[in-house]
Amino acid sequence: PSLPFDYDKELIGGRTPCLLGQENLLPVARELGWRYDASSPGGLQRWPDKKQGVWDLPLQGIPFPGHRFEVLSMDYNILANQSKNSTRAPSYNYPGWRTQATQSYLAGFQRAYETNRAPFFIGNHFEEWNGGIYMDAVETTLKQIADKPDVRLVSFRQFVDWLDAQDPAVLAKLRGLEVGERPPGGWSAFLRPAKSRKGTAGQPAAR
Repeated sequence: PSLPFDYDKELIGGRTPCLLGQENLLPVARELGWRYDASSPGGLQRWPDKKQGVWDLPLQGIPFPGHRFEVLSMDYNILANQSKNSTRAPSYNYPGWRTQATQSYLAGFQRAYETNRAPFFIGNHFEEWNGGIYMDAVETTLKQIADKPDVRLVSFRQFVDWLDAQDPAVLAKLRGLEVGERPPGGWSAFLRPAKSRKGTAGQPAAR
């Protein structure tokens, strides 16, 4: 059946299978007018930048409860650290793994929410792997974060629309914040426009 939207107009980005081939994709994506790509093999919880003229929206390293290393913010990467290459592991593992996956997503969200406010991306295959525990983890996470102040759950298209409408100087400042770094002096001071160097009538210019 026909798709319920105009494919040529609505397709403005995507993610390659297995997060492979971004460098080959980007030149073609730019020619096609794509505005974002989510195929990076791994990123950090920082504000995004453009790569070859296309917004680069990578999966992000997030805390993995019970371990010192981080995992990418996607169901399969969590699965690979729980049941290795099995999508139907013994079911007695499911409750603990479901909790661990949920806590991982929530920890990633909370770290950004309390510090640099970087956008939080979750990759999900909509599969019933290991009894559907990763779908459960995403659903629980979204329910817990959706009503927090200043939080918006949006599509990549909506997000890049917002990015393109921002002052590039402000985005550059946001990109300067490291993972888990709060803005110096608080958000009001951090985002306050720089004072003009021109003096007002009867006053010298600021130095």
